[in-house]
Amino acid sequence: MKVKVFYMLSLLIVGAVLIAACGGAPAASGGGAGAPAKMKGDATAGKTKFSSTCVSCHGPEGKGIPGLGKDMTTSTFIKGQSDDQMVTFVTTGRPASDKANTTGVDMPPKGGNPSFTEKDLYDIVAFIRTIVK
Repeated sequence: MKVKVFYMLSLLIVGAVLIAACGGAPAASGGGAGAPAKMKGDATAGKTKFSSTCVSCHGPEGKGIPGLGKDMTTSTFIKGQSDDQMVTFVTTGRPASDKANTTGVDMPPKGGNPSFTEKDLYDIVAFIRTIVK
């Protein structure tokens, strides 16, 4: 009986050591092939911030206003950018002189709202992700 208990206890300890050694990081942390990246922003808060600034050129649904802002809902540019890249893009903006600017209208840094923080921009990007098809 003592041998059986010792054997079971040994297996339990070895199993616990193996589990601890594997790390077991959750998939949502962005670590691991094919794992979805953890969202850095809050889409609900982002919608409010989008509605206060971005809507003037991109419209309330992000479909764009002719001559002002591009349709974000079908943008291959947005689809091809990471959240970090999008925040950098919005932080910088896009001048009318940029060859990639097809509207001929400046997209000002932070959409023209200098009070936006990095967190605000991640929230806006999280909202934009919900409207891109």
